Amino acid sequence: MTGTFGFSYVGAVFLLCLLVPNVLWTRYRPRDYAPSGESRPLLAMERTGQVWVTCAALVFQDFNLRPWTPWSWWLIGAAALMVLYELWWLRYFRSEHTMADFTSGLPGVPVAGAALPVAAFFLLGIYGRAVWMLPGVTVLGIGHIGIHLRHRREIRKETNI
Repeated sequence: MTGTFGFSYVGAVFLLCLLVPNVLWTRYRPRDYAPSGESRPLLAMERTGQVWVTCAALVFQDFNLRPWTPWSWWLIGAAALMVLYELWWLRYFRSEHTMADFTSGLPGVPVAGAALPVAAFFLLGIYGRAVWMLPGVTVLGIGHIGIHLRHRREIRKETNI
């Protein structure tokens, strides 16, 4: 339950699902995006979690496919959340590229662009029974979701929603 060292192609695929839209985002950042006001502690947690989760996703082969068991539902859940994440990005790229678009949610999922990948990697960690992934995802989630929630709160203050 601690994680078996070896390359994880499933982890690599999940990371690609994060990387590709984020690289595209650099061309289509929200017009009103101002990262200078982001909380330094949350940003430090986000960066620490990103490194932690990236390393864990790649170096534990426990995330790779194996014969079907009821435990496989955790992987199905993780993959479904990643698909929703990709669909959220499609909606963002088709939008007007505002901070409201960037911090938007999906039904039942506030700040979906931050919450969905964190939840997906958490379920992936459960599927792989790699306990080293879970604290990293928790640190990432606090930082990443926290930053997005702060941006969302600022937007609501500015627009009086």
